Amino acid sequence: MTAAAYDTVAVQYAEFAAEVWDKHPLERAVWTAFADSVRGRGPVADLGCGPGHLTAHLRSLGLDAFGVDLSPAMISLARAAHPDLRFEVGSMAALDLPDASLAGILSWYSLIHTPPAELPGYFAEFARMSASGGHVLLGCFESGGRPLTSFDHKVTTAYSWPLDELAGLAAAAGFTEVGRVYREPVAGERPMRHGCLLLRKP
Repeated sequence: MTAAAYDTVAVQYAEFAAEVWDKHPLERAVWTAFADSVRGRGPVADLGCGPGHLTAHLRSLGLDAFGVDLSPAMISLARAAHPDLRFEVGSMAALDLPDASLAGILSWYSLIHTPPAELPGYFAEFARMSASGGHVLLGCFESGGRPLTSFDHKVTTAYSWPLDELAGLAAAAGFTEVGRVYREPVAGERPMRHGCLLLRKP
């Protein structure tokens, strides 16, 4: 369902992502901190990579980055825009990657459509693929002090999470929290708080 929904808006989404790229210097700082944590340690997967903007940015920061997305249309756009990078169609819940093979995982707003009951399975898969000392950077809509909430996203139903709850799910899968960042929405964005978690596998 999510893949089909993003297939239908792939071109518009790619244009939107390009337009908002320069609005968030705080997020660029977070991506750089993530890159500094994993550079030179092995491959890095951008899971839910969409049209590949962030995969390419991670490569520009010196990472051996590749992208995975459920949407074939998104992967086609990513391959066309960045022919020198590796992109694959696949589900981040069940990737054909060896255990402990990744130095880093970027999951930037790619879990927002995941039903809450399924999220522990995703964290377990992240832990399986992560090498010891590997890092996960997770971006999401943050609930702003409210409980877990679903909302009508432009593409399909999405969720805003308290970061404490997400950190708890990550801890149950074996990750430790390195840090977290919150930011408020900017003009033109949905009036919702944003958050990210940087996690490490011991």
